Amino acid sequence: MMRLLKLLVVVPLLLAMLAAAGGLWWLQQPLPLATSASDKEPLLVTINPGSSAQTVADTLSSSGVNTPSLLLYAWFRLSGQARDIKAGTYELSAGTTPRTLLSKLVRGEQALRSITLLEGWNIRQVLQAVRSSPDLTQDMEGLSQNDIMALIGYPGRHPEGRFFPDTYRVVTRAPASSVLKQAAQAMEQRLAKAWEQRDPASPLRSADEALVLASIIEKETGLESDRRRIGGVFSNRLRIGMRLQTDPAVIYGLGERFDGNLRRVDLQTDTPYNTYTRAGLPPTPIAIPGTASLMAAVQPMNTNSIYFVSRGDGSSQFSATLEEHNAAVQRYILRR
Repeated sequence: MMRLLKLLVVVPLLLAMLAAAGGLWWLQQPLPLATSASDKEPLLVTINPGSSAQTVADTLSSSGVNTPSLLLYAWFRLSGQARDIKAGTYELSAGTTPRTLLSKLVRGEQALRSITLLEGWNIRQVLQAVRSSPDLTQDMEGLSQNDIMALIGYPGRHPEGRFFPDTYRVVTRAPASSVLKQAAQAMEQRLAKAWEQRDPASPLRSADEALVLASIIEKETGLESDRRRIGGVFSNRLRIGMRLQTDPAVIYGLGERFDGNLRRVDLQTDTPYNTYTRAGLPPTPIAIPGTASLMAAVQPMNTNSIYFVSRGDGSSQFSATLEEHNAAVQRYILRR
């Protein structure tokens, strides 16, 4: 009788110990993922807001985690963290264990992707980059540029030049418009900061004018050492009422008609962006400027130059008189 009682006590205890040991072992083992995910790309799983622990387990199993949802649900409940699981899109790679899976879900470590907007891009290029990203949920189909600006919180604002060039980290499958909203907010902040640091002698009357000039500087040169000097040339011209005569603005005004060859007739054909036929700044930016160009617009170099011409190697030749400029054109443009 005593032996039977001992067996009745010992056997369940041994079974419990074996189950516990098995559970601890399972928690350290990689979860079996769908073959396409484990061998090639990480598995993406989206947990919807308000999902219960059972729903999360079911979603994981149906999305490619080849483990019974009941087992996952039991682990979530026994951990005491079932209610701490956060909604979002998660990336599971080969080697993910039940323990690291739960940690990822509880910490909200969502899958992130990068999207880059480059200095000098115009609005068409910016929208193309965002709309063509396979990592974003496209929520701007059929929307005009004005509609997009309203969607991201800037109704009535012209979109050109309003997005700061940078690399943005976003949650996988985030709305495409969220990238533009981040970039617009970043430009607003960078522009305001630059405007606060403007030279008191600047001929610019507003931050928006600074943005327009910065976009022209951005397109005129990629050489860091020339930016502020070019800013000085344009500031001098604005100050004395001389036309800017900047080719990038003319090219922008031509739009898709520009075939890569700027002709004399283009310089003579009046458009709102033709700075050869119209004085002052164009009505809008012509591209997205980076920080260096923003600062070159508001803190231009103190120079007596009012002309510059490309040397053909990325740098520019600056001149204070028309005679010097014509000689530079003869040397660097006509002979070439």
